[in-house]
Amino acid sequence: MKGLILAGGIMLAAVLSFLLFSQQVSAHGYIDGPASRGYLCKTGQNSDCGAIVYEPQSLEAPKGFPAAGPADGKIASAGGAFPKLDEQSSTRWSKVNMSSGSVTFHWTLTAAHSTSSWKYYITKTNWNPNAALSRAQFDLTPFCSVPYSGQPPYSYSNTCNVPARTGYHVILAVWEIADTGNAFYNVIDANFGNTPGDTQAPTAPGSLASPSKTATSVSLSWSASTDNVGVTGYRIYRGSTLVDTVSGSTLSYNATGLSANTAYTFTVKAFDAAGNESGASNAITVTTNTNTGPDTQAPTAPSGLHVMGSSTSTTVPLMWSASSDNVGVTGYQVFRGSTLVTTVPGSTLAYTVTGLSANTSYTFTIKAIDAAGNVSAASNAVTVTTPTAPTTYPAWSATTVYWGGDKVTHNGINYEARWWTLGQTPNTATDVWKVIP
Repeated sequence: MKGLILAGGIMLAAVLSFLLFSQQVSAHGYIDGPASRGYLCKTGQNSDCGAIVYEPQSLEAPKGFPAAGPADGKIASAGGAFPKLDEQSSTRWSKVNMSSGSVTFHWTLTAAHSTSSWKYYITKTNWNPNAALSRAQFDLTPFCSVPYSGQPPYSYSNTCNVPARTGYHVILAVWEIADTGNAFYNVIDANFGNTPGDTQAPTAPGSLASPSKTATSVSLSWSASTDNVGVTGYRIYRGSTLVDTVSGSTLSYNATGLSANTAYTFTVKAFDAAGNESGASNAITVTTNTNTGPDTQAPTAPSGLHVMGSSTSTTVPLMWSASSDNVGVTGYQVFRGSTLVTTVPGSTLAYTVTGLSANTSYTFTIKAIDAAGNVSAASNAVTVTTPTAPTTYPAWSATTVYWGGDKVTHNGINYEARWWTLGQTPNTATDVWKVIP
């Protein structure tokens, strides 16, 4: 009886996780030190990565790893939305040098969210780097588990004690969200040498200056840092607040969304693939221009509208790039055809449209608005056909006898029994169950 209650609880949790995951949250984040696989795709150090180069912050799947979460073989892509990331071999990905012992993992959050924990796993000493990443490849007890209550800052770090390893290993980092069924999954390809890894930080960026400014923006430029291995990126700070991260080949930035006639202080820091961060550049203080006259200028049109991850039969997750405005963007209007679906704040660059019909074509556009009521032109249009509603079967039960040809659903995946079985959990590592495409 206890086993039946436990199995029912697990199945209920899996169903709730699936339903919650189908409504993508606006939270996003990625590890940039030591640099994750997806982040190295963004910076160009990993090649042939697919769409992850545009959104390394979107590796989202149901939480609860290892009991739940992305399926085996789809761990690196957080469930298959970015399938290129799941290609696995000993030579496929660039690696960051790492030593066992104390390591600081730095997350950049592009949209903060209430958090329950941060967990870190590592592959076993005898793992096979030329086989797909699966639960069997990892030590399933996290080597670092950090409970968290509340909303973390946009720049967040955990310092953990990494177990002893030699050669190539993969670290799986999981950021678990508190008020949804989701988590974010990042993998780090690490090289543990017999000698200490890269512990040398880049030199500080030099000659930080502001070539131009407006009432609401300040342009910045700086000279390149140097590093014994290579500079991966630069972090731009306004005061003590991290406002953005750019690639190691980028030596300029435009800080937007500022207030008129206000003094702001900026610095820039460089970092490498091992997570070493330089000292700060010279600090510059810039006072934005004063606004004159009424605001009659509309924001620029949002750009880069695209589907963020995977649509479901009733939802489409959208993401776009920010508009600019002479005073400030206060919101974005989301349109389905000519119908206004909703208006989101100006700091929000993603929205999941819900309440749609399966196997139906929809066209979406976005417009930006400012405080004076000026409305931008529409973004590029994106047309999406929602998938057919997924087929589901009775939930698997540990106390039910199944015969060859019986079909079940477990952890959001459909399986078919090849022969008689009782109590054998459906997964890709067993012979008795096969996944139904």
